[in-house]
Amino acid sequence: MNPFAVEGMTMLVIDIVLLAVKIYAFVTALRYSDEAYRAAGKLNKMAWTVILGLGVAAQVVLAGSPLNFINLAMTVAALVYLADVKPALSALTRR
Repeated sequence: MNPFAVEGMTMLVIDIVLLAVKIYAFVTALRYSDEAYRAAGKLNKMAWTVILGLGVAAQVVLAGSPLNFINLAMTVAALVYLADVKPALSALTRR
């Protein structure tokens, strides 16, 4: 088996997983109201949706290189949203 094929498949899997994480973060950011963001003491809804939307766009445009600096920065932003902001918003808007 060609070692470059294994590397290529690994990068493709990483690319798809990171895209899925960013899309999930973006879609969940759209679900909450701006008031919920303010009540949680986080950046407003517009800021998070722009940051996460740019992350999704960067992942799509820069496909094939998921480990470049821009994609890493946007992945960190998505993970921060999912680990810090989303739980705070969920706690405020329990249904």
